[in-house]
Amino acid sequence: MTKKLAIIASKGTLDWAYPPFILASTAAALDYEVQIFFTFYGLTLLKISLDDVKVSPLGNPAMPMPVPMPNLLQILPGMESMATMMMKQKMQGKGIASLEELRSLCLEADVKMVACQMTVDLFDFKKEDFIEGIEYGGAATFFEFAGEADVSLFI
Repeated sequence: MTKKLAIIASKGTLDWAYPPFILASTAAALDYEVQIFFTFYGLTLLKISLDDVKVSPLGNPAMPMPVPMPNLLQILPGMESMATMMMKQKMQGKGIASLEELRSLCLEADVKMVACQMTVDLFDFKKEDFIEGIEYGGAATFFEFAGEADVSLFI
């Protein structure tokens, strides 16, 4: 009997985008049946372009910065873009796969990706905003799978 992993992805920032894709691709490699339910800001991870996925140093005291930086400086224009660029460069330098690569790996591994239809409607997204190969459903869709899952995670 195949093990199942159910994940809710509710965040759309760079630091919160990696866990659902890493966990899903790893579980799929271990022969789990995997479903990720993308809701609210997590929906941005299903958009065709992931260029808007950023990380914010503000309110993220654990984020390593090259020099200690007071919180007040973190609100300056451009700091979010700078922090995102620094994080992406560091990840690339360490050989960490990009979000696009991880997402593609999940699709290739038959990870079922479900966009929350209510949130799609709420944010006025259109189906052409999203990558191919995803499904649309509501909370009941998630519960149908999660009710039989061995592991359920909210990220």
